[in-house]
Amino acid sequence: MTITQQDCRALDAQDPLRTLRDLFLIPEGTIYLDGNSLGVMPRSAPARVADVVAREWGTDLIQSWNKNGWFAMPKKIGDKIARLIGTDPGTVVATDSTSINLYKVLSAALNLAAAEHPGRKRIVSERSNFPTDLYIAEALCRERGFELVLVEPEDIAAALTPEVAVLMLTHVNYRTGAMHDMPAMTAAAHATGALMLWDLAHSAGAVPVDLTGAGADYAVGCGYKYLNGGPGAPAFVWVHPRHTDRFWQPLAGWWGHATPFEFTPDYRPAPGITRYQCGTQPMISLAALECGVDTLLATEAHGGMAALRRKSLALTDLFISLVDERCHGHGIGLATPLDHAQRGSQVCLTKDEGAYAIVQALIARGVVGDFRAGDGARHQDILRFGFAPLYIGFEDVWHAAEHLREVLETGEWKRPEFNTKHAVT
Repeated sequence: MTITQQDCRALDAQDPLRTLRDLFLIPEGTIYLDGNSLGVMPRSAPARVADVVAREWGTDLIQSWNKNGWFAMPKKIGDKIARLIGTDPGTVVATDSTSINLYKVLSAALNLAAAEHPGRKRIVSERSNFPTDLYIAEALCRERGFELVLVEPEDIAAALTPEVAVLMLTHVNYRTGAMHDMPAMTAAAHATGALMLWDLAHSAGAVPVDLTGAGADYAVGCGYKYLNGGPGAPAFVWVHPRHTDRFWQPLAGWWGHATPFEFTPDYRPAPGITRYQCGTQPMISLAALECGVDTLLATEAHGGMAALRRKSLALTDLFISLVDERCHGHGIGLATPLDHAQRGSQVCLTKDEGAYAIVQALIARGVVGDFRAGDGARHQDILRFGFAPLYIGFEDVWHAAEHLREVLETGEWKRPEFNTKHAVT
């Protein structure tokens, strides 16, 4: 049965989340399908950031650490993020970058493993995990005398041998949108005595997450993707309460001190998640991040993450169906799982030739996705489209598929300007 534009308009009219689009400033004529890389700016962000700059910094100056709650912001925002990832207040802190936070928790996990199971000298991860995770792990392995073992998803269970100290996975794969079964993977790691570390960069704010229910040990996540915190927004870190006070994190800065304003020369780590802070935090960026997190919390009145998930699956189902129907015969493949239980909130298409140029042609038409290069072997070039249910509608999806069809049928993507690669793809 052919899906029409009118069908998509009807779905938008019935969408209980449709009014949340008004929380964002979306450029006119843009269908933004790259929220899995950089989220759209919340409508509240410009005024909030301006207030931090003009009043809190410009007028109140250093008094703002107390007067305007600057000192408490990392934990305040962390508590808000906790509501999105299935954890308790006081267990999450918004701080630093995903890479830095990963270094902190992976270091702490290796310390724990060394104390309890000194014979375990392996970190297992997915070969197509996001590169920064693998780089951090590689650096720590070199430093600590561990081995980083990279496997394909189907081989993870077999790789969980008695030598493994930590299983480190990204919940939703950045390339394909494939989603791991968090409870099952965590249980598999624990069954062999390994610790479980999750990267939530492509799932926090996009799919329901229950770290506590899954029994995970450590987690980090990104603030500028589905949390809409702005470019380079602070990330977040979570540690299960059973682990937080057992070891220092390696970046023992003054904001992680038990009493930072006593200015003692010795380091005494703060209790709980507070110790996972390091240096002075970026207040302007944190203010923007809070605006972004608040857009996600606005869904709680409309069914919360469960409602977002239903819409996400409906949007991605629709896009997959439309591409299959309208782009048949142009060599387009699907890298994203059809199974709902295995799919995040993005759809990744493959094409043997011209994937980068096709994305550029779409961007020129106002349909913004992105490109991820393959490895010349198992992983093909990817046309990647993220579907943020807060601000993407069903008619947007229809138009995006129609633009893709036109770009393919006309050969528009073969134009020279679309085949010149930029530094950022």
